[in-house]
Amino acid sequence: MFKQLFVSGTTACFELVNKKPYYSPKPYKVSLNGKEVGGERRENVFSLFDLTPDTEYTVTISSEKRTLTFKTLPETEVIDVKSLGAAGDGVTDDTFYVQMAIDKCPAGGRVVVQGGSFLVRPIVLKSDVTLEIKKGAELLGDTVETHYPFVPARVFLNGKEEPLASWEGELFDCHQSLVSAYRAKNIKVVGEGAINGNADHSTWWATPKGRKVARPRLVFLNRCKDVVFHGVTCKNSAAWNLHPFFSQNLKFLDLRIQNPYTGPNTDGLDPESCDKVDIVGCVFSVGDDCCAIKSGKLYMGKTYKTPANRHTLRNDLFQDGHGAIVLGSEMSGGVTNLSVCQCVFKHTDRGLRIKSRRGRGKDGVIDGVLFENIKMENVITPLVINMYYFCDPDGHTEYVWSRDPNTPVDDGTPYLGRFKFKDIDCVDCECMAGYFDGLVEQPIKEVVIENVSFHFKEDAKPFKPAMLENVRDFCKEGLYVDNVESLVLKNVTFDGVVGEKIIKHNCKKVTEE
Repeated sequence: MFKQLFVSGTTACFELVNKKPYYSPKPYKVSLNGKEVGGERRENVFSLFDLTPDTEYTVTISSEKRTLTFKTLPETEVIDVKSLGAAGDGVTDDTFYVQMAIDKCPAGGRVVVQGGSFLVRPIVLKSDVTLEIKKGAELLGDTVETHYPFVPARVFLNGKEEPLASWEGELFDCHQSLVSAYRAKNIKVVGEGAINGNADHSTWWATPKGRKVARPRLVFLNRCKDVVFHGVTCKNSAAWNLHPFFSQNLKFLDLRIQNPYTGPNTDGLDPESCDKVDIVGCVFSVGDDCCAIKSGKLYMGKTYKTPANRHTLRNDLFQDGHGAIVLGSEMSGGVTNLSVCQCVFKHTDRGLRIKSRRGRGKDGVIDGVLFENIKMENVITPLVINMYYFCDPDGHTEYVWSRDPNTPVDDGTPYLGRFKFKDIDCVDCECMAGYFDGLVEQPIKEVVIENVSFHFKEDAKPFKPAMLENVRDFCKEGLYVDNVESLVLKNVTFDGVVGEKIIKHNCKKVTEE
């Protein structure tokens, strides 16, 4: 069985319905109107491109008899950027022509980028317009830093603060992102082409820290609604690749998000204080965290009280990053109702990584987190919850690392609720199975680990499971659990652990089956 996830005027995305993480149970082929397209496939999510608008199609896959009929969306107009004068030679500045095409395009229309590499300075997307980047084409970022305008952290409209730019959870002056949108809606960015930040040929990575104006994101969506990115490759970003900010109803489907491992702070996709985000069928390989779900630091959490809510990640492949799925450390607005299922994690430092600390605030509530049907391969430490993360200028102070049981619960104390990890297979771990370290004054409410297996490499190397003061190196060790009110273990198995399989401290209730 398979289902339709999305359709535009020229593209469509589908998902096989099964229980296998990311890869289908067996190879299959896709036929469109009875004609085979694209060769043999293995992924649970597949896409079709170069379709005709306002046209009915039938699609079948060889592994089953069912046929699905769909119709592409009608369009009002199509504008090819080359028809306006864009060169697409990778040398000529094509910003004016690309932006003019977007600005000129009427609601319901499509701007087409095809047949070349289009060198651009920052461009701004527009409501009700589709941007299609065809296979073999790319938007190529200008490498001159001064060509990325200064965007102030905030402005005041009728006496009310309006956030315009953010960096690591705080309002901060930034360079304008290569692609951005502000208070826009019904945007689609589709195609098999690329948005290439070109940072590997620039000076952005040479001086990543200590800037008075933060590096640009590849894509920044500020207070947008109903946005879809489908099929495109996002790569070589100056900082984070995709940064949705206070936005709603977003879909990221069948994307490739790529940065070299050496790219500093080049996270893949970091939705911040967003509601209803679907990330399905995407492949991540980046220089920092693959997907980091955020809701700002203390000022943003107290002022806007907007959690990261209703996020679904499914049938994704996360590889080569620091963490596959990360919550925080900017989580002062909270993270609620997160579901991660049918995903594969490969060669990441950590699988699930929750980072928080004292000072994130009482609105920093993380609750309702489900990880289910996950395959982890060569993940150094599969599961990490660290409430003593030593980030920020005061990160190494006693306030952050103290284990004093008399520490009060106050307005700066974040809360971690219920977490469930079910049907997870972890092979070739190195450091330890899991590290759960709650606050002494406000322990993690509940951790359930059910049908989870951990297998360790014979030649595993020592590693620190989390970034906090006074943590030692671990190697081939089991679950370390400290300051968790309720710990439930059902059918948890270990292969190759040295020493105790489960080390528990300060757990009020432990259930083992």
